[in-house]
Amino acid sequence: GEKTITALLVTTLVLIWGFRLSFHIFVRNWNKKEDSRYKELKSKWGKVTLPRIYTRVFLVQAVLAVAVSLPVIAINASEIDFGLAQKIGLIIWLVGFSFEVIGDAQLRNFLRSRKKKGQILSTGLWRYSRHPNYFGEVTCWWGIWLISLGSSWTPLTIIGPITISYLILFVSGVPLLEKRYQKDKDYQAYARRTSKFIPLPPRA
Repeated sequence: GEKTITALLVTTLVLIWGFRLSFHIFVRNWNKKEDSRYKELKSKWGKVTLPRIYTRVFLVQAVLAVAVSLPVIAINASEIDFGLAQKIGLIIWLVGFSFEVIGDAQLRNFLRSRKKKGQILSTGLWRYSRHPNYFGEVTCWWGIWLISLGSSWTPLTIIGPITISYLILFVSGVPLLEKRYQKDKDYQAYARRTSKFIPLPPRA
């Protein structure tokens, strides 16, 4: 029935999202050195030990993953009709997923074809947002949260999209990339005319 369809739909959406992201990261990092974000964290921690890495990286990420997944857990633990909120949520997820896929593809093609290393991508979706792929990521999880409305866990599920939004906007996503380019004159000129996150027409 409809209630089973809602759970199957969300599980499928998360699997599609997860496989795409895993494949994208695998291809991007193949034959490359350690992620610069982990290098930066380790330099801040001082002496790096296995227990510290386990608690500060793996354990923290596990807790955050559960927090972000609360809407998915709620959907699979409840019986939710596929109503208006679910239809709107699906549309929002599709919009977000499109931003992720198209944004990452445009960036990948740009990096392959650019003529000089310091060149900044400012066309396609990147003309309207400095981080369209991150915008898509956040949008996907707000869509899933809308699909979860009506579950017995509804008051708790809001934790999911708020957590991923906070992490990307203020912790591990946007801030780290913005910091990397804070002394780049071309990027700063691009930043002055381009929305930081939500896609908007370029400023004059």
